[in-house]
Amino acid sequence: MSEKYKTHSDGLYFVSFSVVGWIDVFTRREYQEIVIDSIAYCQQHKNLKIYCYCTMPSHIHFISYSENGELSNILRDFKSFTAKTLIKAIEENPEESRKEWMLNKFEYYGSKSPQKQKNQFWKHDNHPFFLFTNKMIQQKVDYIHNNPVEAGFVNQPQEWRLSSANEQSPIKLNERI
Repeated sequence: MSEKYKTHSDGLYFVSFSVVGWIDVFTRREYQEIVIDSIAYCQQHKNLKIYCYCTMPSHIHFISYSENGELSNILRDFKSFTAKTLIKAIEENPEESRKEWMLNKFEYYGSKSPQKQKNQFWKHDNHPFFLFTNKMIQQKVDYIHNNPVEAGFVNQPQEWRLSSANEQSPIKLNERI
């Protein structure tokens, strides 16, 4: 892994994952729950710290760090596990009306990937971005929380269920920034 994309234990990182082709997978609750459960697992077992987040229909943003400097490895494992689990959930969902279309897209992107994998769920072009000033941190918090407002899904950030702006958020934060 390039030094440019390695993370260290001395700071916060803005992380963003996008589904290939901007496919809006996370419109279904069962797929949202896979991501929520995976983040909770990483928090409990891999020392992932989440300070701010938002899950949108086709992507996820969060501000995070890992005390042991293993954020890059945690993110790699998270993406690998969720990709396999989400694709399997889509394959096995008898109510998924877009199943064939989505699976074809994942296969297409997998065949175009440098890794030549069977399927690709997450885009490869997302890397942790080191937040080294309070101004940068606040800018990313505002960006994350306002993402569903800017997309026209809600009027206020706190109305979006899958956001740390919502006090009833299903993902537990480590502490407020």
